[in-house]
Amino acid sequence: MNSLKDILSGVSVALVLIPGSMAYADLAGLPPEYGWISAIVAPIAASFFTSSPILQTGPTALAALLTFSTIAPLAEEGSQEFILFAALLALSIGIVRIIIGFFGGGWISYLLSRPVLDGFTSAAGVLIVSSQLPVVLGVQREGESVLRGAITSLGSLGTWDVSTIMVSSMTVLIVLGFRRVHVLIPGILMATVLGIMYSRVSGYTGATIGEIDVGIPLPSLALPWTQMHLLILPSIVIAVVSFAEVAAISSKYAKMERISWNPDREFISQGAANLAAGLFGGFPVGGSFVRSSLNYSSGARSRLSGFVAGLVVLLCVPFAGVLTELPRAVLGPIVITAALPLIQFRFLTYLWAVAPLQAGVSWTTFVLTLVLSPHVEQAVLLGTLAAVSVHIWRELSPSCESWAEGDSIHVRLSGVLWFGSAAFIQEAINETLPLNPRARRFIIDLTGVGRVDFTGALALKEFRDEAAESGIQVELVGIPDHAGKILGRVS
Repeated sequence: MNSLKDILSGVSVALVLIPGSMAYADLAGLPPEYGWISAIVAPIAASFFTSSPILQTGPTALAALLTFSTIAPLAEEGSQEFILFAALLALSIGIVRIIIGFFGGGWISYLLSRPVLDGFTSAAGVLIVSSQLPVVLGVQREGESVLRGAITSLGSLGTWDVSTIMVSSMTVLIVLGFRRVHVLIPGILMATVLGIMYSRVSGYTGATIGEIDVGIPLPSLALPWTQMHLLILPSIVIAVVSFAEVAAISSKYAKMERISWNPDREFISQGAANLAAGLFGGFPVGGSFVRSSLNYSSGARSRLSGFVAGLVVLLCVPFAGVLTELPRAVLGPIVITAALPLIQFRFLTYLWAVAPLQAGVSWTTFVLTLVLSPHVEQAVLLGTLAAVSVHIWRELSPSCESWAEGDSIHVRLSGVLWFGSAAFIQEAINETLPLNPRARRFIIDLTGVGRVDFTGALALKEFRDEAAESGIQVELVGIPDHAGKILGRVS
């Protein structure tokens, strides 16, 4: 019975994956058949290694945007060179992820702070939506940047195509409307079918998919290897950043099912999926929230469903011709509805109230992602640098609370006592001495100290030695276990 549910779930996912994969291929700057290729090989490859029985792998909006952003400066959109670069990027990402997973580096996914990730993904969502505005409005984009193209399209009211806008609006209503009713209702599939029917019956004159030259994919290593050095840094950034979606999906359903998931295995599974996509001529892939949710709600509880999803997409290749009349105005809204959950303005606003410094990091990453597009990987690196800088700046100034009591001066320290904050510690303690010039005891409470390194311990020792020369007894109380050894060795 469980195997039957997995098979049916895989079929359900595949029916949504086919139109979605074509939409994401379009977002990535590739012909629709390359979405099919990735949708076939990625779920099958991932199913052999994944630790999450629910995670569905394949083309996603974020992976498609990162693909386009990386390759757009290197080759003309849609050209053969662009296509080969996309395959090489997928291959490179796959290798990076397999190396990370094989050597137990799953923990690396936690190095990116939430403010950086939320700022980046929100800006990525804005870029994805912006990229599809010309499509849903029926406006021709003239090689402009994503944001400029969106602004130009919105300002060119006279060039809007009414029939395209109508199809786009209906697609959005169908996809979002049925998603709110129940996740099992395949709104994407229904919108695709209705779009084809409308195109045939009405004589739709807007842009359509056209001929889809998709066949049984075959592996090939005829890639621009001499240009590999241009993709190394983007591959590393994408491999780690887009894994955040995979980790969130796997963690969510592991908690719901009370099972464990292994980040190292997921790095390997996602690496295998991207490696397969690259070898067979596809483009980078990732984990999909929407398809994973559909997979879970359909009753899938094993990795079989992912394998079946890829197999069903493969079996549908001979019927690709039925999609030739599908309006592109259907694909744009599919991408938009997938990107909207990425935009977390409410959370970014909430950050200002609870953590202003972290909010600054998040909004800095958000703005940098928009400004530096298509080089969005640079925004991630700069956002991470900002997060690290904020952390170091805060750790440079541990909290120091002091008061006089009888013949004693009390100091309560909290934070990290390390070489970066050692000077502050000494200065802060010295400033407390005037509280009671006749004090004979100096009590330093270390209960709130998170970590003490050699330099921090040495700063406390030096103060204690100097105080002893002045006839003041220094006592350290509330010493955490982790700090006891280093303090004992230094003293």
